[in-house]
Amino acid sequence: MPLETGLEATAALIVGDADTADEIGSGEVHVLGTPRLVALCEQATLAAVSGHVASGHTTVGLSVQLDHLRPTPVGETVTAEAHLDRIEGRRLIFSVSAKDERGLVAAGKVTRVVIEVERFLEKTR
Repeated sequence: MPLETGLEATAALIVGDADTADEIGSGEVHVLGTPRLVALCEQATLAAVSGHVASGHTTVGLSVQLDHLRPTPVGETVTAEAHLDRIEGRRLIFSVSAKDERGLVAAGKVTRVVIEVERFLEKTR
């Protein structure tokens, strides 16, 4: 299946103690940490293109613009949604949002790049 705009997916998380800002080191409060929320949004973008990228290829994160609008407590479920808005060469631009039981938690954009895995890993050697 080829990559095309309109691909969508979700990723959900029940917030645990290890997901909190104070545990991650990104803050001093015991609520969902922004880095964990970013990872959940990236997880949704990856799921949206799963099965649509050629064999031997994958996508990697390039940039994230995310407004974390309100806290989510431990024990609550947060769900990230990703929608592939644009394809610019190898760049994939997604709209993302996250909601919990009380409404919108975050919104923004994530850009990923299609890479050839082996060639990419050569850069680490």
